[in-house]
Amino acid sequence: MSLPNWLSEHQVWHRFVEKPETVHTADASQTTGIDLHRITKNLIAVTDRGENVVLIVPGDRRVNLRKAAKALGVKNVHLIPFDKSEPISGYPPGGTPSLGYATKMRVVVDEELRSLKTFYCGGGSRDRLLEVRFEDVVRLNDAIVVPIST
Repeated sequence: MSLPNWLSEHQVWHRFVEKPETVHTADASQTTGIDLHRITKNLIAVTDRGENVVLIVPGDRRVNLRKAAKALGVKNVHLIPFDKSEPISGYPPGGTPSLGYATKMRVVVDEELRSLKTFYCGGGSRDRLLEVRFEDVVRLNDAIVVPIST
């Protein structure tokens, strides 16, 4: 299912922002003028138990894998290489949104994002961003919200 269809089916308020093709949040921020803190990194990771998960942090922060592992109740979490993430999430790196994944996964959202009513994430492709509400991302993913960034 396409991201726009998924959003419509789940009645999610959203707004797409067209932009030149980018992969990294810093480049997306520079080309759109949107503050880097409001553009999320949506990182596909795997636990030591082989479970795929999504870690969502502000673009100006780094994910702390130890904190993420603790939040998930596992020993270790490792990021999936870029070239292996698309089959899991259903989206290319740089286009991965904060919801609507091809595979059902547990999601951990950094506490830092709680102060934002809306934020931007990958829009399903590398040439657009998606603005969504923090509350929708948490609710639709049944996400864990804890500090996982530095």
